[in-house]
Amino acid sequence: MCSYIVEKAALSGSAKGRGWMKIDTAHVYYDHPFHAPLDHALGIDFINAANGGRERVAIEISAESARELVRAILSALESGEQEHTAAQAASPTIAVAG
Repeated sequence: MCSYIVEKAALSGSAKGRGWMKIDTAHVYYDHPFHAPLDHALGIDFINAANGGRERVAIEISAESARELVRAILSALESGEQEHTAAQAASPTIAVAG
């Protein structure tokens, strides 16, 4: 049975399929996949809704893979933000005379 339940997330960024495209929305759902050899999959469609949403970059992954991806995203954000904050704090500030 297909649920057709879709969560939407507002995004700001780009995705690459046939070429690079601006994305502003992700449609996220857990249902029967179209292509992945799984009984159920988490699907994410990255689209530019402001441009009509005609193009998309899509993924279908297992629930276990989705959870691992969430962990990796959160870890990358945390360590990346810490690294950039530390680098900014160590950079000397240059005063501009006005």
